[in-house]
Parts: sequence; structure tokens; C-alpha cells
Amino acid sequence: MKKVIIIILCLILIGETIILADKISDFLKDKFSTNQYVYVPESNSYAKNEGFMFVNKTDDFVPYSYQDLLDILYSAINNGWISFTFYCPNEYEGCIDDIGEISNDNLVLTHINNYVHPYNSFTNIATTIYESGEISIKINHVYSQEQIEQIDAKTDEIIAQVTSQDKSQYDNLKAIHDYIINNSKYDQSVDENGNSKYKSNIAWGLLFEGYATCNGYTDTMAIILTKLGYKNYKIATTPDQISYKSTGHVWNAVYFDMNDGKGPRWLHIDLTWDDPVSKTGKDYLYYKYFLVDNEAIKKVDSEGETKIEEHNFDTSVYLEFNDEIKSIIPDKATS
Repeated sequence: MKKVIIIILCLILIGETIILADKISDFLKDKFSTNQYVYVPESNSYAKNEGFMFVNKTDDFVPYSYQDLLDILYSAINNGWISFTFYCPNEYEGCIDDIGEISNDNLVLTHINNYVHPYNSFTNIATTIYESGEISIKINHVYSQEQIEQIDAKTDEIIAQVTSQDKSQYDNLKAIHDYIINNSKYDQSVDENGNSKYKSNIAWGLLFEGYATCNGYTDTMAIILTKLGYKNYKIATTPDQISYKSTGHVWNAVYFDMNDGKGPRWLHIDLTWDDPVSKTGKDYLYYKYFLVDNEAIKKVDSEGETKIEEHNFDTSVYLEFNDEIKSIIPDKATS
């Protein structure tokens, strides 16, 4: 009989211990997972201080929504960090699933990447997600420090050479546009065999080798636009947005005042299509895609024998060019 009582007491004790352990575990989880210390490194000198309609700069690294996750990732990339760790709070039940979805979506990551300075853009970003809610990201950057120093020196030289305080802002940008096109060629080898002996996909290749793909043109212009004080980013279309075989396309967006009475607004600059590849080898310099709005870029694309689809960008991402959204939400660039 005593043995039975002892067994029952042991079972009760074990049960209470299990319940207590669960409560302790829940307590510790609540206590620490929602109040984890987040180390925030210093931003580098290329970090943009402004935000955009798709992603905004934040210094609050506790996410409570999908948009918060986008803003945190944008801020980490924009700040030039090599690595960063933050934590999902218990209140955001879908946090781990959402960050998993974002980290596996190369298109979303590419779009976020287009909003940062080229020097802070990444070749790849690795995200490690722990069941505890810890999110760790590692960012591998496109440009080396040596390349940045060389590009900075060269672009400073170009600006000093072709721009002047005596010229209008339009004429100064036009001079930059012309210099880049007149001193580079489109790297056809990338389209022909997918490879190139040039670093044509970055600004270094354009400036020091004279060859560029759309990425090289766009990065070069973005770097110079930023040096000149213009708010800007890159716009990309992806292969799925183009009916014919294409790897996608990228060009510049800049917030610019045309002095036409309409005030500053977001406009397109596409150096790639203003420097077309000629069958005869003749060099061309056009202004069809220089400081044009949505209506103008669509009009140019529809002209000629072949309808151009490279500018069929996603207006749910590049919201500054979404006329419906702009009529509801004020442009952040004006605030």
C-alpha cells in the first residue's frame, strides 16, 4: 500500500514539475525573445538619409509587420553593414514565415537593392533564421574599397570637367549623360555568350574599360546623381515582365525640376537605350530616354518596328511612378 502511495506521489510530483517547467520555459521565452539587445553599427558615408514609398529608412529594428521587415532589410543594406542581427517579437506571430518568404524571393531583394547607393548594393545576401526568432543576415557587397576610391576620383574628375555653375541643372545633367555615352560602348559579349572579359556590369568597367551593360550605365549615373545632390534610385524590370528573351533591364530614376512650371518630380533616365548598338558599328547618342516621364517613355517604347518592353516596370514597387498611388499619398521627396 505504501508503495502505491509513493508511486502516486511521484507521478503527481513529476506532473507538477513538467507543468512548472513549461511555465518557466514560457516565461523565459517571453522575457528574453521580446527584449533582445540589438547591436546597431554605424552607417557608412554612402547611406541614404531619406526613405521611399516602397521602403523607408528606420532605426526601429523590432518588426511588427511585413513592411517593417522590408524597412529593416533596406536599412541594413542602405547603411552599408556587412552583417546584422535582429529578433522577431512574440507579438508578430508570422514574423519567421514572412522573413523566410522575403529572404527566398530574389525579386523582392533585387528591388530593395535598387533603392540603396551602388556602393552599398550587394551581390548576395544570406539570411539565417532561428526558431528562437533570431534573424541574422550577412551582406556581400558589389564594390571593393579599392574600386570605390578609383570610381570616386574618376567621377569627381568628370563632374569638374563637364559641369559648370554657369550652366542650368538640365544642361549639366545632359553633359554627364553625353560624357558617359561618348566614352563607353554597350558590352555585346554579355548578350552573345553570357560572359565578358570586362567588368561591364559595374561602374568601374564603364569608367576604366569603356564597356558597360545596363547595370554599369545605371550605377555610374546613380553615383554621379548622388554626388550632384539629386535624390535617385534604380528601376528594374525582370525577365518575367518581358515577353521575348531577356535577362531584364535597369535604369535610373531621379527627382528633378525641369523648370516647366510643374515643379520637381520623378523622371526616367536610360543611358543604355540612349546609346543603342548599331549594326554598322556607328556610334549614336540619343535623348529619347533622358529625363522623361511615364507617358513619354511609353510613347518612345511604342515607336518603331519593334515594341520595346524593357520599361514594363512594376508600379507596385516603384511607387513614385504610380499615378494612382501618388494622387492619394503625398510624395515623400517633397516632405
